Amino acid sequence: MKDLIILVADKNTESAIQGLLLRPKALGIRSNLKWDIFVHPQRDPGCLRNAHNFLKPFCKEYSYALIIFDREGCGKENLSVKDLEEKVQKNLKSSGWDARAEVIVIDPELEVWVFSNSPHVVDLIAEGDKEAYHNILSKEERTSTGKPCKPKQVMENILREKNIPRSSAIYKQLAKKVSLSKCCDPSFNQLCKILKTWFPE
Repeated sequence: MKDLIILVADKNTESAIQGLLLRPKALGIRSNLKWDIFVHPQRDPGCLRNAHNFLKPFCKEYSYALIIFDREGCGKENLSVKDLEEKVQKNLKSSGWDARAEVIVIDPELEVWVFSNSPHVVDLIAEGDKEAYHNILSKEERTSTGKPCKPKQVMENILREKNIPRSSAIYKQLAKKVSLSKCCDPSFNQLCKILKTWFPE
């Protein structure tokens, strides 16, 4: 039996999680983890509505399951993060996973994990151009934590300004390089906590 199956909504999230899992020491988890990641063909709405059906055939092949998707674009943005997570969790429990599955809803979207005060962020999405990076960021509405309210749009604007093609590889590089302590997003911290609970060093 493998340790962990992860269901995500898109290739960018897949790459980000791959990058993170290559850093077991930084995550505080054991290094010999056996995991697989699958991308739901129906993206965020599919993870919300059908994660339990997608994962049901695997419940005896993996010890734990993790579902990660964005609140933005899931089709039920009127619901809170907690309500969305509980909705998926309930379906997973009834499909054979019991208490062996967790759900993480990123609010509003994956790119909110990108924006931190790590210099690697500027290096990777703005080719080290601090002026261009901060100029675009300064024009955007921010949350109480200082992150842009529309992180995906802001990241795309920065990449476009620097003529950098948007690719999943950027997310993997960010996940491999940025200090985990620099990310203060609740969903990211939730992910780290779950992994440390399931797979302690």
